Amino acid sequence: MCGGGGGGGSTPKVTPTPVAPPIVAPIEADTSSQGAADTERKRRQAASGRSDTILTRGMGVQDAAQTGGKKLLGE
Repeated sequence: MCGGGGGGGSTPKVTPTPVAPPIVAPIEADTSSQGAADTERKRRQAASGRSDTILTRGMGVQDAAQTGGKKLLGE
């Protein structure tokens, strides 16, 4: 069986953990600048809607695909 070994050595000293600095309350911004920021955020969100990504109608694209043709790599 395992004895665990190692007779009565000395235990290491424990160093105390450093104390964190006190938390300072954030500074309140002007309500006018917050309102302008909210307005700008809403404007950008509305401008990036899904309608910009839909480029076809319900039937899809009926034309042939416009590809550049076959090329060898490096030509």
